[in-house]
Amino acid sequence: QVQLAESGGGLVQPGGSLELSCTASGSISNIKLMGWYRQAPGKQRELVAITTDTGTIKHGDSVKGRFTISGLNAMNTVYLQVTSLKPEDSAIYYCNAKGYESNGKTYDSWGQGTQVTVSS
Repeated sequence: QVQLAESGGGLVQPGGSLELSCTASGSISNIKLMGWYRQAPGKQRELVAITTDTGTIKHGDSVKGRFTISGLNAMNTVYLQVTSLKPEDSAIYYCNAKGYESNGKTYDSWGQGTQVTVSS
């Protein structure tokens, strides 16, 4: 199994910044893709940003220019720098990772989520 541990959420004022982190652990052979999604109350889960083992990075349209995802590092961790936060960025942010376990099976794992609230 592959587990994801997220951290860094919290309450921040509009215009503020946060750094979210996500670390994968367990029987990992490799991580092909890792990234962040978010879900606000009453809305569908949406892409925030993803990075791949080949260096491809993609940010969702609503966060382009304000959020930045790091590349995968040797510690199986990705970071999400979030700046210029708006109230509409308030949501639960979920980490996701896809790849192969040590036994050759594929995995598609989700973290528990971390709450980000933007409010004055």
